[in-house]
Amino acid sequence: MTAPLMAVPAADAETRPLVEVRDLVVEFRGRDGARGSMLRAVAGVSLEIRRGEVYGLVGESGSGKTTLARCLLRLVEPTAGSLTFDGQDVTTLRGASLRELRRRMQVVYQDPAGSLDPRMSVLDLVAEPLRTHAPATNAQLRARVIELLDEVGLGRQHL
Repeated sequence: MTAPLMAVPAADAETRPLVEVRDLVVEFRGRDGARGSMLRAVAGVSLEIRRGEVYGLVGESGSGKTTLARCLLRLVEPTAGSLTFDGQDVTTLRGASLRELRRRMQVVYQDPAGSLDPRMSVLDLVAEPLRTHAPATNAQLRARVIELLDEVGLGRQHL
């Protein structure tokens, strides 16, 4: 059974953090699978992101940035700590509730070469999440992608 996203009174929604991470730990077993060879990828991270804020996470290669982002989306399970999004405990979500959460969250990676498929057109790259989260006809998708490109100062010539 999936945990439903809960409605929260508007006053609470305006004052609480949109994203709240407390003492997050993510560990992976070593190659031999033994408990003693655990790799701690994220060690006790805490942060808050309020509505309207942009949060940049920086650090050395291998410092756990991507693991933290994947954990927020529940693509990686936390070993310890808590994750909430809009007042909802992310770790309890399953099935449709988890898919709904992922529609409301996105990680934007700095390296476009690692984020974008060079074999896909701009039209296909921008339309891909729309196809997943808001199914529409090809004509509707194309129109929406053009709207989005216009919104960020690009045009049809970039399709």
